[in-house]
Amino acid sequence: VQLQASGGGLVQPGGSLRLSCAASGSTFSRNVMGWHRQAPGKQRELVAGISPTGNINYAESVKGRFTISRDNAKNTVYLQMNSLKPEDTAVYYCNAYNWRNQVRYDYWGQGTLVTVSS
Repeated sequence: VQLQASGGGLVQPGGSLRLSCAASGSTFSRNVMGWHRQAPGKQRELVAGISPTGNINYAESVKGRFTISRDNAKNTVYLQMNSLKPEDTAVYYCNAYNWRNQVRYDYWGQGTLVTVSS
């Protein structure tokens, strides 16, 4: 699976951005898709995930502000980010994974930088 993330940029606190991640090379609909982020000096953390059946989970810090969605027809997963805060500043990575013969296969995109600052 190849993943191409886009949509990052500079936004003021309280603003919005939408990240997109286009996937190719495998059956997109079979993969769990997720967004992770890594802020300077911090470990990478899961922001949101969406299963092939549409089950969704969010990090507590983004609940009510971020929305993850997927369009299987377009092989794309989105992260709508509203009410952005300076602490949301990070490199955001798209992730896909699936299970085959009890082995988990993970794939990562290149990351897109989100900077929240006035």
